[in-house]
Amino acid sequence: MTRQPRYLWLAEQLRDPILRGKTPPGTRLPSRTRLARTYRVSEQISRTALRLLVTEGLVEARPGSGYFVRSPPEAFRLCRTNASSGSGAERLGYEDIGTEQERCAPPLNSRLRIREGDPVYRTTSYGLSARVPVTLHRSWEPAALTAGTPHTPFGTGSRNSLVNRLDAAGHTVDRIIEEVRTRALRDSEAVLLRSAPGVPVLVIERTHYSGGRPVETSDLLAVAEHCSLLYNLTLSRPRSPDDPGED
Repeated sequence: MTRQPRYLWLAEQLRDPILRGKTPPGTRLPSRTRLARTYRVSEQISRTALRLLVTEGLVEARPGSGYFVRSPPEAFRLCRTNASSGSGAERLGYEDIGTEQERCAPPLNSRLRIREGDPVYRTTSYGLSARVPVTLHRSWEPAALTAGTPHTPFGTGSRNSLVNRLDAAGHTVDRIIEEVRTRALRDSEAVLLRSAPGVPVLVIERTHYSGGRPVETSDLLAVAEHCSLLYNLTLSRPRSPDDPGED
């Protein structure tokens, strides 16, 4: 049987009372030296165990002060269902950053099935909870769809106008596909979300289709520890032969 590394064992001794609430948020943990003496391990092992708990989000390191138990972060539920689903989830506020025209670069051209360098409209916005940015939304649509019409994204001022706007331009959205993945937050994104580069983020890649053609694609970024995804799925069942139904 493989013996558990000592730093993992020590991390578990500290983690368990934190998760059980016996070591409440704000509690200062023993120093590396004191942990080493108490548990009869090296300071390198105690340092590694503490860093592991920091990585897990249970502990925070305060320079010059030591290690402290973190308060559980407030998680915002992102509802990924229709507005009529009755999910009960709070809605995010909305702040538009702006729309710009740019040349489409990989891999966006593959997602939109257009040529590299074709013009696209890029729209960026925040999702706000208590006026604090918790999500970053960026969308791209081929400029050829609405250029020269009143239906471009410039000046629309509403994130809910996409489907209606494209429909008015003759591109009826009939299908939406979402794919969820995780990755590390990049430096430029961290500035916008007021977070630290490298933290895990949820990325919801969403694409709108009209008659099999992608007419818009977007990325919704949310810091993983601050957000969760809520899906409300309705199951359709075949009617029983004994069910008379409605007249």
